[in-house]
Parts: sequence; C-alpha cells; structure tokens
Amino acid sequence: MDESRPIFIQIAEQIENDIIEGTLPEGGQIPSTNEFAAFLRVNPATALKGVTRLVDDGIVEKRRGIGMFVTTGARERLIERRRAGFAAEYLRPLIIEAEKLGIGIDELAGMLRAERINS
Repeated sequence: MDESRPIFIQIAEQIENDIIEGTLPEGGQIPSTNEFAAFLRVNPATALKGVTRLVDDGIVEKRRGIGMFVTTGARERLIERRRAGFAAEYLRPLIIEAEKLGIGIDELAGMLRAERINS
C-alpha cells in the first residue's frame, strides 16, 4: 500500500483495476470486506469504506445475504472515467508545456512514439 494516499481509495482502485483487467468480470463476486481487511491487514471499516465508494459509483452492487457483485457495464464506465482522468491529468498539461516550448502536435506525437519504442 502507498502510505501517501488513503487506504480506502487504494482498495477501491485495486478493485477497479481488477475489473478493467478482467480479473473480476461483470456479474462476478468481489471478496468480502472482511477478506480485504484480513488480506491487507487493515480495519474492516476501512475496507468497507473503499467498497462503499464503488457501490455509490454503481460499479458494484450489494445483494442481500449473498455479497457484492460487479455491475453490468462497470468495466466500460471505469475505462471511460479513467480515460477522461488521463486526459485531464496528463495530456492537457503535456500539451500546454509542449506549446510553451514550441513543440507542435506532430512533433509531440513523434516524441511519444520514440519514447514508447525506447521503453
């Protein structure tokens, strides 16, 4: 766990990552908050807070007496939300800085391709 960010957010993000990667398929059951708490050695209330965040976002749903399940369309919604966040957090600042340095879009795209090849 990353100590610079709240644990419940990291739990929610890990579940989101598992959904995006297909480890947790739509309709699949997620581990219980007690299982998360035991595995991560955190307070069950902290694990519940992370899962509740996903319930509030409509990514997982509670089924009384059974557990928590990934909702239909959750993967697509998560990818759409992450793409929007990626654009806001990385692309816009990158483009603004490139413009300051006189780097055009075509040159920037070439730089990105070159970096991708080298990594």
